[in-house]
Amino acid sequence: MKKIILISGPTASGKSKLALNIAKKIKGEIINADSMQVYKEFSVLSSRPSKSDTKRVKHYLYGFLSVKKHFSTGEWLKLAKKKISNSIKKKKVPILVGGTGLYFNAITKGISKIPQIDKKFRNEIRTLHNKIGQKKFYDELIYFDPKSLGKISPADTQRTIRAYEVKKFTNKSIYEWASNTHSDFLDFDIRKIFINTPREELLENIKKRTNIMLENKCMDEVKNFLKMKIDKSLSANKIIGVREISDYFRNSITTKEVINLINIRTRQYAKRQNTWSRGHMTTWKKLYSKDFLVLTRKVLKEIS
Repeated sequence: MKKIILISGPTASGKSKLALNIAKKIKGEIINADSMQVYKEFSVLSSRPSKSDTKRVKHYLYGFLSVKKHFSTGEWLKLAKKKISNSIKKKKVPILVGGTGLYFNAITKGISKIPQIDKKFRNEIRTLHNKIGQKKFYDELIYFDPKSLGKISPADTQRTIRAYEVKKFTNKSIYEWASNTHSDFLDFDIRKIFINTPREELLENIKKRTNIMLENKCMDEVKNFLKMKIDKSLSANKIIGVREISDYFRNSITTKEVINLINIRTRQYAKRQNTWSRGHMTTWKKLYSKDFLVLTRKVLKEIS
């Protein structure tokens, strides 16, 4: 049976390093499953694998997309399926690594077969959103699609717009579509690993990583990004650090405050990822060791 390895965990848990080590030992290839690492304009702020890492093992779906582009879970799945198939044809083991739960759900549970929505129609919906604002737009969504209530946060712009356009275009809730889905990988041996790093260690890792980002000129990435003046509804705006560094350039906060705010938002994100795993990754193997080599051996044992 064809094998796929999935490696997830909260941000700053060392997933990418672990995947690289595993890939070298089992003749694997790495496929990105992180929605922020797809953008070519953000290598530092998204903690993309280094050039030296990508030379040691083949990496796919990293840094290939413009921040100006919309990119859905369905679009990611379509590309990921091709990369998985290509890896298997080369007798390599595909290793999907990242922190985007929706991407992993698409692999393990499938994704709803919503008809392709006309680009002109999608643009009209986004124009409406920009005109009336997120609060009123969200209220309208809940009015004509009450199934979205409690499932989409009032602050989640991207998911609100997606649910709105699906309901308007198909006259069917996105959650009705989701109820009739199945995985495209039922015939695969899928090994699911979640790196269960303790909170205190995670917090320390986050602090270290933020400092490294600042040292590696992540501010330049944000400066160039701001010059592009992209639509505020696009996902790249959500990358942790964009808002904080933007405020720094407006002279509203100091460098010390930038670091503190990035650390806070990253901790909050890690907490949400852990919460997601408890609700949506109940069948995943939770592994941890402070010793990286021990952790590697644990994972190798689990996937063998």
